[in-house]
Amino acid sequence: MNAMITVILAVQMLSALAMIGLILVQQGKGADMGAAFGSGGSGSLFGATGGANFLSRTTAVLATIFFVTTLMLAYFGNLRPASSGSVLEGAAVVAPSAAPAPVDNSTASQIPGNAPAAPASSK
Repeated sequence: MNAMITVILAVQMLSALAMIGLILVQQGKGADMGAAFGSGGSGSLFGATGGANFLSRTTAVLATIFFVTTLMLAYFGNLRPASSGSVLEGAAVVAPSAAPAPVDNSTASQIPGNAPAAPASSK
């Protein structure tokens, strides 16, 4: 189970890094106007509009992979083994080992640093 979570986490990190890189490489919508009239669009690798379509589709695929791996990590993170109960069930099983101390309601015992006075012994 730990190996599968490690693989899912590695795929998530790689898709996040690739998505960051693709988003930074893409141009804004205002840059398409200049490419449509021939200024700087002829020297691109994919042509005037081919690069935008390829990069945006690849970004969408990477975003889908990122969200799927995030959901899988959330699902596997919330799985609990069936053999172990809750913390409260374990606390209910433990019995108290000593009797509770008697309650002293005097005001002197409520002040921090004051220990209750020992009763005087009569002889």
